[in-house]
Amino acid sequence: MDVVLFGATGMIGQGVLRECLLSPEVARVISVVRTSTGQHHQKLHEIVHQDFLDFRSIEPQLSRLNACFFCLGVSSSGMTEEQYTHVTYGIAIAAAQSLLRASPEITFVYVSGAGTDSTEHGRTMWARIKGRTENALLRAGFPASYMFRPGFIQPLHGIKSKTRLYRIFYAWSAPMLPLLRAAFPRSIVTTEQLGRAMLSVARDGYVKPVLEARDLSTF
Repeated sequence: MDVVLFGATGMIGQGVLRECLLSPEVARVISVVRTSTGQHHQKLHEIVHQDFLDFRSIEPQLSRLNACFFCLGVSSSGMTEEQYTHVTYGIAIAAAQSLLRASPEITFVYVSGAGTDSTEHGRTMWARIKGRTENALLRAGFPASYMFRPGFIQPLHGIKSKTRLYRIFYAWSAPMLPLLRAAFPRSIVTTEQLGRAMLSVARDGYVKPVLEARDLSTF
């Protein structure tokens, strides 16, 4: 497979990139970033692009791709609904539109989150916007699109969140993870499981378009 990855510098994106580079089924990974990561691998091709609301200028480099793994996301903390919509909905839809033109047969996999509101009318702002984004992607016209809704994500292989508060939380919770996994085995997924789940779904599809944490924990 030839795949494109958005959000490779985030915690989830790092995990997905690792699994893509390790997988013998992946021939090429295009990573769209604002700033070069400096990472080098024979499969990896970084596209440094500044305007994440308009990808038309790089569409020629996004042709003949098999899968998109969209892992880009931000915390809604301190953001207005308009700001969060601009970043969350706006970027995902801009990417989707360009990919539909450049690689119309592509499978689109979007990382959302547990608690996403598909009705778009709930009281929680981030959940409404995520739900709006999911719904728009499912209607966009891709041959296949899948929404991933992980809950608690355990970073592995030295992967760390860019958000300081999250890093503190993961460091604090690490000693309790074995107990939590034993008590709630289908509620916690690792970055490795997420990466493998994306590859599996892109290759083989899945029985439903929205995968909750309990589904992701089986990969």
